[in-house]
Amino acid sequence: MRAVTVIPGVPGSLRLLDDYPEPTTEEGSILVEALAVGVCGTDLEIIEGKYGEAPPGTDHLVLGHESLGRVIEDPTGTLQAGDLVAGIVRHPDPVPCPNCAVDEWDMCRNDMFTEHGIKALPGFARQRWRIQPRFAVGLDPALSEVGVLLEPTSVVVKAWDHIFRIGQRAEWQPRTALITGAGPIGLLAALLASQRGLSVHVLDLATDGPKPALAGALGATYHAGSIDKLDFEPDVIVECTGAPAVVLEAMYKVAPTGIVCLAGVSSGGRTVDLDAGSLNRTLVLENNVVFGSVNANRRHWDAAAEALSQADRSWLASLITRRVPLSEYAAAYSPGPQDIKVILDFTA
Repeated sequence: MRAVTVIPGVPGSLRLLDDYPEPTTEEGSILVEALAVGVCGTDLEIIEGKYGEAPPGTDHLVLGHESLGRVIEDPTGTLQAGDLVAGIVRHPDPVPCPNCAVDEWDMCRNDMFTEHGIKALPGFARQRWRIQPRFAVGLDPALSEVGVLLEPTSVVVKAWDHIFRIGQRAEWQPRTALITGAGPIGLLAALLASQRGLSVHVLDLATDGPKPALAGALGATYHAGSIDKLDFEPDVIVECTGAPAVVLEAMYKVAPTGIVCLAGVSSGGRTVDLDAGSLNRTLVLENNVVFGSVNANRRHWDAAAEALSQADRSWLASLITRRVPLSEYAAAYSPGPQDIKVILDFTA
């Protein structure tokens, strides 16, 4: 079968193999036909040789951690042939750590977890894949065109889950949320903020293209520029850019007793001027919280599936700005200036 692979640590090794082995039942009892795989920044870093780990016994890593497929067979009866399904990316470590032991593998403490398409597990960018029932998430049949957004949605569901958990430390009634960055994660974070009844603001550098309209369709206010120009203090900031200057500005801008969730990953190698004493004073005297959030566990994936089923289908479809056939796979991993979410389409 065909599969998109790289040799981790080797830049320029991206290939479409025509003779990749069929998945074995050791990977899972549920056999799935691939429909689509989403592309994200992590894939690009793996292709550049900056990250990634091949499964034991092989030099190749199949890419793809944002999946959508259709069940071919499930002898366990968990799902039925023809059902839409996505595969959970992270698997708990074998030790396991205290969090992995209770299926909170997104909070793994010893970094011995594995991840499809990223770390020691083959990804979903292959024509057929297998998954264990506990890592298979069924989807509403109506999500056949947009269900590939489940993985990034699970990430922001986890972020909002932890935001509201932290908020319970005191009497807290958030009204305003600011999302910095209008990429897929940022716009999905704005969707979930809207679903939670918050007044939503989205900040990005783009002044044209699809981003302002997508934010506006959620009822959000779109801002182009810097945080310090905003004339309000948000109760919650979900920072999705990873840009050091924006991260720092978010910590200063959040309202007293506010919460800043860092959901964007910085590349490193860049410095900003920081008055650590001033920042410390602000965070302490205003009882603010800054925390990082990444990945998701099963309950977040299930909640993400529900969130997508409640969202406007046409809005979700608008996030997918390019669908690239498998035969033209290399184009999917070459970002365009107007791209939001690019999909590798296994049905074309």
